Amino acid sequence: MQEAIKIDNRGDFGLWAIEVAKLIVSEEGFELARAARDGSEDDVRAAGAALGQAITNALLEVYDGLLEGASAE
Repeated sequence: MQEAIKIDNRGDFGLWAIEVAKLIVSEEGFELARAARDGSEDDVRAAGAALGQAITNALLEVYDGLLEGASAE
């Protein structure tokens, strides 16, 4: 999610959301599954928290982008 993209419409936002969701699930979801299979309750809790944080970070990233676009107008 380092590369800046331009979201001009609902379709662009939908594509961005799908790509971000796939990235988050492939990284953090795998860690959660591994913790559930091999780890302790604390490992599962930590992996779940990391998944939640990744989702929060993605939402804040797009929100910040919306604010930047609003101030330019």
